[in-house]
Amino acid sequence: MVDIIIGSIEPLGSPTSKPPVTGGLIEAELLNVRNPRQRISGPRLQERRRQPRSDPHKGKVLTLLIPDGTTLPKDLDGKQYKVLLRFMKK
Repeated sequence: MVDIIIGSIEPLGSPTSKPPVTGGLIEAELLNVRNPRQRISGPRLQERRRQPRSDPHKGKVLTLLIPDGTTLPKDLDGKQYKVLLRFMKK
């Protein structure tokens, strides 16, 4: 799967115009919601992914867009951070 993102470049100016948010709320746009990956049941029963993963049976996979990536922590890693979500209707 290939993601194609069409948009504009960042406006010119000082990158320090907005102070980075640390531990605060970050607004995001929900792009897609899908069901978890299914188990492999092909003839070879082998995963094509390099890191085999097993999604929870009742889970959902969300694709989020963060409009301003500078608000994210510089050392963002799934093992070092926990993400808490709060949904609000538009």
